[in-house]
Amino acid sequence: MALPPLDPHPPLHNVTVELPEVSLDKYLEQLEKNFTVEYEEYLELEETEIKTLGEVRNTLGKIQKATGVKPAIIYAFFVPKTLSREVEEGKNEDLIPNAQDQLALVLVTPDRKPIRKRVEGTTRQDVLFQAKRLRNEVTKITSRPNRYLPPAQRMYQWLIAPLEQELQTGDIENIVFIADTGLRSLPLAALHSGENFLVEDYSVGLMPSISLTDTRYENIQNFQVLAMGASDFTEHRSLAAVPVELSVVTDSLWQGKSFLNEGFTLDNLKRQRSQKPFGIIHLATHAFFEPIIPGDSYIQLWNSKLRLDQLRQLGWHQPPVELLVLSACQTAQGSEEVELGFAGLGVQAGVKSALASLWFVNDEGTMALMTNFYEELRKAPIKAEALRRAQLAMLKGEVRLEDGKLVTPSQVVPLPPELAQLGDQNLSHPLFWSAFTMIGSPW
Repeated sequence: MALPPLDPHPPLHNVTVELPEVSLDKYLEQLEKNFTVEYEEYLELEETEIKTLGEVRNTLGKIQKATGVKPAIIYAFFVPKTLSREVEEGKNEDLIPNAQDQLALVLVTPDRKPIRKRVEGTTRQDVLFQAKRLRNEVTKITSRPNRYLPPAQRMYQWLIAPLEQELQTGDIENIVFIADTGLRSLPLAALHSGENFLVEDYSVGLMPSISLTDTRYENIQNFQVLAMGASDFTEHRSLAAVPVELSVVTDSLWQGKSFLNEGFTLDNLKRQRSQKPFGIIHLATHAFFEPIIPGDSYIQLWNSKLRLDQLRQLGWHQPPVELLVLSACQTAQGSEEVELGFAGLGVQAGVKSALASLWFVNDEGTMALMTNFYEELRKAPIKAEALRRAQLAMLKGEVRLEDGKLVTPSQVVPLPPELAQLGDQNLSHPLFWSAFTMIGSPW
């Protein structure tokens, strides 16, 4: 489709600060510590051993060898415009955020020296304004459905363009973002170069820190799924597509078991997981990330609420759950605490990876993406690539609702009357696909 031109703005002059190898190693370790401690304090976690630059690069190399996919990490954070020695060494955890702080980026790859850049001409105030604007605009389909493009392009210019050459020459295929406050609720897939969405070129994911993330790779195709959900609620809107979602996932796409409504209780969730170490847990229900404290955020079960701060008590880390899917999330905007809860979902739940949405996507759109995601998970080398392929299929109109059926690249699923009567739906707008984010390990 024809896209409007990028908003006029001053050219960006990206300054690369070259540091000696030892200093860069210390800088990255301090950066990892800053992010890690932030989540430890909010989620009340035990102290974590901080990974060194060598360990981070070694992890990325192992992933590349195991999957054939070459990953990179982008740290995106703010620093004072006038850098002191402490800030140069990464010791900025005690600094008070200032509206005039500048955006800084660090790129870490398996086989090249890390790149550190400060994005000249940026301020924390401007970057966070555009981030909020992008999220606001992408969630609206109005008479001007492309209104999200200017902020999507601006955020691309700030977060990706300064590193684009290194990403391309380094043959990077997967980008993991470890991001500062205000950047953790970005629909990363919807960042736009002016020609392409980011997700057209890379699979993407969001990590709290690599030190907090279980990066041990296992082939997800070797695991079964425990799929549970509810379609009827007393306090929340009904989710008419959930029965279809559960049956398609467990009957035709993946080996496993499913439970709907009355079977979706905390006791049964615990019982099923204790009887069989399901590697994938799929919860098709309302989930809410709320401000202030972790206990305010919850997953709605059939007859109770499962608080997010109770997740670790479920023992999903023994043995590890490879992937937790929350298919109907709502995430409050503009809260540092909510962002910590969202980006820290994987470590809070004790799972390697989590797939969740930044905003509530309509029931049928969620079902469509989830169906194609599980189709692709059978073939993709990493989880984030399966999500990328599902998002691209929606963008290209290959996944849609048509003539009372869900159409995907590999199957046609008849819909129940309450969904069929909604008529044909084009799901190509990023409202429907860019909310879904791979959290924790994208591999």
